[in-house]
Amino acid sequence: MAVTAVPERTARQQPRPSVGSVASSAPAPLLQVEGLKTQFPTRGGWLTAVNEVSFELAPGTVLGVLGESGSGKSAMLRTILGLQPKSARISGEVILEGRDLIAMSARERAAMRGSSVSMVFQDPMTALDPVFSVEQQLVETIRRHHPMSGEEARGRALELLHLVQIPSPERRLKAYPYELSGGMRQRIVIAMALVSNPTLLLADEPTTALDVTVQARVLDLFHELKGREGMSIIFVTHDLSVAAEIADEIAVMYAGRIVEQGSVEELVRSPQHPYTRGLLEANVRPGQADRPEAIRGAPPNLANLPPGCSFAPRCDLVEDACWSALPEPVHVSASHFARCRLVTASESN
Repeated sequence: MAVTAVPERTARQQPRPSVGSVASSAPAPLLQVEGLKTQFPTRGGWLTAVNEVSFELAPGTVLGVLGESGSGKSAMLRTILGLQPKSARISGEVILEGRDLIAMSARERAAMRGSSVSMVFQDPMTALDPVFSVEQQLVETIRRHHPMSGEEARGRALELLHLVQIPSPERRLKAYPYELSGGMRQRIVIAMALVSNPTLLLADEPTTALDVTVQARVLDLFHELKGREGMSIIFVTHDLSVAAEIADEIAVMYAGRIVEQGSVEELVRSPQHPYTRGLLEANVRPGQADRPEAIRGAPPNLANLPPGCSFAPRCDLVEDACWSALPEPVHVSASHFARCRLVTASESN
């Protein structure tokens, strides 16, 4: 896991109301995920990559999804987008703007993909086809979703490159991916995801392969897109500092489940789940003199999860009851919950 400082949030980064809250004055959720489960067949049985995940996302907000590799973050995004193989077993509901994506036919799902919901994939080095120019790939994507001439599509491609702050866009259109830096390629991938102005953008670790300077520029771009386009974003990362920079609220995933969720301030200042505290301890904090402490052990086998708390084998606070019963979510505030039997519920909930 990356070892980086967790920044203090500036005025422009003050949190909005919880993405999962149900306040009477809040707008209706853009996205509602309820009991989402994704399983893959293996020789050892069904592997549960996403395990009964539920959350809501309000319009114009950013949900950061945090966790180690293998925690189910990317699998959740691909399930929402409808990109899992036919062999996968999927259940639950994904309601986007009042329509259940899981219940749609393949043709209906394909029509929604790229228009209402789009995705920025994980690795900008491989997300673009190396044998086609940027112009060929952008124009093809635009014409796939919009009936327009090649010249009109080229004009739209230039607009998108301006939007994602690509310098000399005329020259970059003619370039091939191998001629561009990682940061440039990532911006082009983002431009392709914005072709139809989606209301929901799924970003799968879009800063992982970038150096710190380029990473900061990409995060600034996401801030600007959220403000300008008014879209909602699910931003997957394994880096707590990145989540604190971009998100209004953070959901911590472990072994396919959300084990804690709350505002950035709540999770950073008062983490409740031992796994969340472990992620914090593994990051360098301002003024820290000691070495960061890694979480001991390794994530469990998703095809053979323990019957109780999945984090029990790695937890320093484990008790006998943790091994036998799956903990229910405990609310410590109206917008903050954790799945741990040691968490004390707020008296106001």
